This record gives sequence, structure tokens and C-alpha cells, in this order.
Amino acid sequence: MAHDHAHMKPKAGDRRVAIAIWANGVLTVAQIVGGILSGSLALIADAIHNFSDMASLVIAFGARKIARNPADAKMTFGYGRVEIVAALINYTSLIIIGLYLVYEGAMRFVDPVQIEGWTVVILGGVALFIDTLTAWLTYSMQKGSVNIRALFLHNLSDALASVAVIVGGVLILLYDIRWVDPAITIGIAAYILWLAFSEIGGPIRTLMLGSPPDIDTDEVIAAVENVDGVEEVHHAHFWQMQEHRAALDTHVVIAEDRWGDLESIKTAIKTRLEEQFGIDHSTLEFERLGNKHDDAARYGHE
Repeated sequence: MAHDHAHMKPKAGDRRVAIAIWANGVLTVAQIVGGILSGSLALIADAIHNFSDMASLVIAFGARKIARNPADAKMTFGYGRVEIVAALINYTSLIIIGLYLVYEGAMRFVDPVQIEGWTVVILGGVALFIDTLTAWLTYSMQKGSVNIRALFLHNLSDALASVAVIVGGVLILLYDIRWVDPAITIGIAAYILWLAFSEIGGPIRTLMLGSPPDIDTDEVIAAVENVDGVEEVHHAHFWQMQEHRAALDTHVVIAEDRWGDLESIKTAIKTRLEEQFGIDHSTLEFERLGNKHDDAARYGHE
């Protein structure tokens, strides 16, 4: 589940990301040069956003490669979480860029400059084509990876920003409305910030060892306690080993007269966890009812 889309092999996904890196790199250079020559802050804002995309793509490309490495003595859980780290870096960079663009746009309102509309329109059109291409390349890959989803949202926001840049260039050509350029810049920045803040919570939750958001932990514990022979569950820890791999570490209290059935009870618990809740990694510590922890917390080790 944590790998590419079900019908796409890892190497095919890598090729798509590599194409997107080169396309965004060429576009960034063209937009920065065009923005300087035309005097358009909106074009430079779009270029900076595209540059962040290219950096994000490079980070994501490396993360995809590293994530495939098997577990070893130094990383006993494997390297899958590197994609979560990459997503966090990408969303954080979006927030920084968005705040910077708001500041620059506000300064342009105070001191508007002459803008070459045709350069803005032409480069905005080129950007729209490349942004749309990049979004299309990553769309089918983003459903199974928070890392690639961060990239897809980067590219989608770029495509929308490019449309805004083109509209701004047309308005400048037709009516010489200079304030529209910083207004579009701030609009792009606001959209970037909204995207980043709405998505960054997922990676943070995973890295903070939060419980999987799609699992009702009380329901899981109730299901384990309903297994024949189980008296109580406490000291439960739920977390995500990787983006799509939920894990459980807990203490299970067994009835005194069922201690001889320990192996069958353990098998029943693990089967229920995997089949009913998709938890395929569980560490269970068993206690006799007569020797259980007194006043043990349901969650954590308090």
C-alpha cells in the first residue's frame, strides 16, 4: 500500500518524477529571467514556487529510492518513513514561500512598477503547460503516498497560479492595471498557505507517533477483549510504522484457567487485528489475571 499505484512499477514512477524535475528546472530559469525582464513580481512568484517544486521533486525522488531499502541494524523499522519526512519538508517550504510572497506582494502595492504584459502572458502559458504536465505525471501516483501527494498539490497549485498570471498579464496589456500583479501574487501565496496548512497535519501526526487516523482505537481494544480467554487490554500503543502500515503494542491479560491456550489466543488476536482492522504488525505482552498491573492505563504506560 505504501508503494506506487497498484498498476505502476517503482521504476516507471521514478521516470515520471525525473521528467517532472527537468521540466520544472527549465521552467524556473525561464520564469526568473522573464520576470526580471518584464518587471512582473507575479511571474517571479510563480518561478519561486516552481523552484520549490523542483526541490520537492528532488527530495521526493531521493526519498522514494531510500524508502525501498530493507530494514537493517541501524534502522530496524526500515526506511519507509523517509517519505513522511520528505512530505513534511515540502509542506514547510511551501509555508515559508507563501509568507515571503505575501510580504513581497504587499511591498509592490506600495511601490508599483511598469510591467511587460506580453512576456508575462507567454511565459505564463508555458508554465501552465509544464505545470499541467507535471500534475498529470504525479496524479496516478499520489493516492498511495503522502510524499507524492505533496508533490501533486505543489504542481496543481502551480497550474492554478499560472492561470492567474496569464489573466494578470492580459489585464495589464488591455488596461495597464499595475496593481493586479501584486494582487495575483498575494492570491497565489494565500492558496499556497491554505494547501500547506491543510495537509501538513498528516505527516506531523505520523512522525509524532500518533494513532492511525482511520482506525478507531477503542473499537480495536474492544475487539481484542472480545477474544475468548482475554480479560483485559491495557498499556496500548498505536502508531504508523510507515504511511500505510498500522502497528499495535499492548499488554493482554489472560484468564487464569486459559493460560494453557496462550498460543491459540495469540493467533486469534493477531488474525482479528489484521483481518478486521488491517493491523499487520502487533507486539503482544501477556499477563495472568492474578499478576496483572493494578490500575493500568488503557493507553500509554501511566
